[in-house]
Amino acid sequence: MNTTEGEDPDHINRPTVALQTVGCKLNQAESESLACKFLNAGFGVVAPDQDPDVYILNTCTVTHIADRKCRHHLRSFRRLNPRALVLATGCYVDRDAAGVRVEGVDLAVGNTDKDRLVEIVAGRLGSRNISDKFRGPLRTPNFLTRSLVKIQEGCNQCCSYCIVPHVRGGERSVPADEVVTEVRDKAGRGYQEIVLTGTRIGAYDGAGGLEGLVRRILDDTTIPRLRLSSLQPGELSTSFIDLWRDNGRICRHLHLALQSGSDSVLKRMGRRYSTSEYEEAVNLVREAMPDIAITTDVIVGFPGESEEEFEESFRFCERIGFAGLHIFPYSARPGSPAARMPGKVPEKIKRSRSRIMLELASRSARNFRRRFSGRTMPVLWEKQKGENLWVGHTGNYIKVVTRSDEPLRGCLLETRLGGEYEDALWGDM
Repeated sequence: MNTTEGEDPDHINRPTVALQTVGCKLNQAESESLACKFLNAGFGVVAPDQDPDVYILNTCTVTHIADRKCRHHLRSFRRLNPRALVLATGCYVDRDAAGVRVEGVDLAVGNTDKDRLVEIVAGRLGSRNISDKFRGPLRTPNFLTRSLVKIQEGCNQCCSYCIVPHVRGGERSVPADEVVTEVRDKAGRGYQEIVLTGTRIGAYDGAGGLEGLVRRILDDTTIPRLRLSSLQPGELSTSFIDLWRDNGRICRHLHLALQSGSDSVLKRMGRRYSTSEYEEAVNLVREAMPDIAITTDVIVGFPGESEEEFEESFRFCERIGFAGLHIFPYSARPGSPAARMPGKVPEKIKRSRSRIMLELASRSARNFRRRFSGRTMPVLWEKQKGENLWVGHTGNYIKVVTRSDEPLRGCLLETRLGGEYEDALWGDM
């Protein structure tokens, strides 16, 4: 996530910071919050290529590819402006602070101190009084019209492949009053959609759990659309599904974590459901909401994954008919139990299995969006593509493209969905 700043007469007098994010929606939500804090403290928030005084990378370490992306960004920051302060924060720092510093980082700040970044940066720049000089109302950075709100972080499940519990710690939830206040504030500032995010939002333990929190947001705010990030099968109660079905403000999009369609692999992963339990949850949700988009994550090449287990996983995903699949070749994380498991799958086989799953993902997504050609649905228009093309999404997260000479950003408009346009549908308002 990059941020840019609008016209600001004080801009030339302000120290500037560029925020970039690698990784999950929780990281994105935290970066969005940090950008607002920096703006409110008197900093300018700019893009990395705008010669900032400070570069901040919010890192991820969920795979070795994420690590590599982080190192690439940190090296590029140093090349772009050798005089700038380069700071790394987040999960990669908590896993390997010494390794991060090798990339030319001036400061490495873990997740525990992420909320203190404004204070830390201001102190390092010798500008402790900056917030007094530029104190004023909260300024909103130039984000998409969809905003992410963190409701919890941490995980207690400790799946065998996952490093997140080690770098994020145990489960802890943001008080419901704080969440509702943030959603209400963002709705008042013009956001059209809020995404509730966290490491495992189904573990939210305040306000009657996640269902209670969602009810409060619906009752106490005017946000037009509410979207949930990833859930697990056991977190979908009948009453929660009924609430979802009966309230059109909750987006018809469920990201339901899978990881493998083979029961034996799920057991080695330490996942707490079987494929039959997963499929039962899918069927309950689809019975209540036939148009819902169900997306998921799948890991290929987990230690010991045989050809038969991979075939089981492929056939299961094919049968479910996901609206979208995110495919990850297994990446050993130092310190995780799976990293010590026998039966490592060769990289060549992991790449081949990834290609097969990616082809299924493309076919499944295409089949899902084609079901809605000819329908009229609300689309939240988010960004401009080229000179006069605009991109937005339906509530069930179908990408839509239209042509307009008028600005559409932030508009939630009824749109007739037409034929396919690249990986989207064409829309006419």
